[in-house]
Amino acid sequence: MRISFITTVFNEEENISSLIESVLSQTKKPDEIVIVDGGSSDLTVANIKYQISNIKDSKVKFKILIKRGNRAVGRNEAIKQATGDIILCSDAGCILDKKWVENITKPFKDKSVDVIAGYYKGKTSSVFQKCLIPYVLVMLDRVNPDNFLPATRSMAFRKSIWKKVGGFPEEFAHNEDYVFAKRLKKLNAKIIFRKDAIVYWIPRSNTKDAFIMFYRFAKGDAESHIFRPKVIMLFSRYIIGLFLIVFYAISKSYLMLNTLYLILFIYVLWSIIKNYKYVKDIRAIFFLPLIQITSEIAVVSGTIEGLSNSSKRKYYFFL
Repeated sequence: MRISFITTVFNEEENISSLIESVLSQTKKPDEIVIVDGGSSDLTVANIKYQISNIKDSKVKFKILIKRGNRAVGRNEAIKQATGDIILCSDAGCILDKKWVENITKPFKDKSVDVIAGYYKGKTSSVFQKCLIPYVLVMLDRVNPDNFLPATRSMAFRKSIWKKVGGFPEEFAHNEDYVFAKRLKKLNAKIIFRKDAIVYWIPRSNTKDAFIMFYRFAKGDAESHIFRPKVIMLFSRYIIGLFLIVFYAISKSYLMLNTLYLILFIYVLWSIIKNYKYVKDIRAIFFLPLIQITSEIAVVSGTIEGLSNSSKRKYYFFL
């Protein structure tokens, strides 16, 4: 099997070197690395070329392409230009475990396997980042191997199945890998989960950047008319909360006021209890509720913005 590693970049001058280094440090190296730049205005491309020029005795071939467009456009272009039968994907801002290529390609010995869903862990340097991880990644104790969907942070697939599914959906700018994965499921592609094919993801380091990330994901879902049950529950919760606040404002009832305080207390306690085991740091008592409310406000506002921008498309209700 000829193996091609692909990634897309846009203004990633600070992150791309770490990703390339981790690819070249693999116990099993890909035959080629294809990088598509979406039109960076910083030193991303220059840094890549400089790094490649300093590589000695590497049998890995490099291709650097410029293709303006979103990540789906870039990924499709990279795959078109790739010579491999097996396509490996990860993103700038990620670092591959040394055995990632080896572990994520093993299942392809079975010719019936179409896609490998690798796993991903957070690489943190602060308590805030540790608290953010369970809001963004699927924690290992919550993984259902039979339903775990591949994400482009850690994914491998046959080029033939990519062609069959029609490639990454270029009309979606923010959640293209999720839509791609759901289309693979609908096509009954054989997907294998490999928890030992690990990619380390560096999370956002502050509330502002975390808000933008959640907002972008929610906006992308809404633009493509994908409504996840958790988002529907979130809107239901906020509608009920708004109704109770309005009721109190009209009635001035102390009972209702105390009820609202109790609900707020339970909400804060719930946000701490459900994820504290992943952090185990007393400072998480502050950060977990902060991230909970930040993520919810971002999802609500991103969803509303996405719906206002969306055109008429088919609705998907995904579990």
